[in-house]
Amino acid sequence: MIDDPEGAFSEPSIKLADTSVPVHDLIRKRWSPRSFADRPISDTDLKSLLEAARWASSSNNEQPWIFFVARKSDAAEFEKLFDLLLPGNQVWASKAPLLMIMAARKTMTRNGAPNHYALHDAGQAFAQLALQAVALGLHVRGMAGFDRERAVVDLNIPEEYCLGAAIAVGYAASPDQLPEKYREMELSKRQRKPLAQFVFGAGWGTPPPAI
Repeated sequence: MIDDPEGAFSEPSIKLADTSVPVHDLIRKRWSPRSFADRPISDTDLKSLLEAARWASSSNNEQPWIFFVARKSDAAEFEKLFDLLLPGNQVWASKAPLLMIMAARKTMTRNGAPNHYALHDAGQAFAQLALQAVALGLHVRGMAGFDRERAVVDLNIPEEYCLGAAIAVGYAASPDQLPEKYREMELSKRQRKPLAQFVFGAGWGTPPPAI
């Protein structure tokens, strides 16, 4: 594997983060492609992704997350989730071998009290799934662009649950198969805010000395 300091591709699956200090390679290699190969995900790898999500931390160990999972090999199930995506995401997500939609329980199972951290904890499950994907040679892209109202109805989601993201999972492929608009975004350098813009000390707006 070749590190490309400009953030472009050296291989279809590599778009390394240009970090300010060293971090684990799983974090550097994790990114969100739109271009996926027409290659199925094994049963073992699928279970591995979900097992990683299963072991995420959560407030009071509530584990509030739910994953709706549809593989392209099951055409009816895949179409059901794919049809919920907005057209801009359908353009590229049709190639992905696996689609998911996340939901989180808004109330505590033990007493019905509001769980203010439900989506936070579901996000942790998603993050662990995404890093496990990288470890398996896969990539994950989260999507906000799907019909949430229809999803509630079509997936029979109970009232006490709220929706998180839709997710595409697969092996990254060459951006050449994408329409030009998405191809340019696929090739663009990854960027993040500097630490000083979001890391504060004990008061708003002032970074701690180490930053």
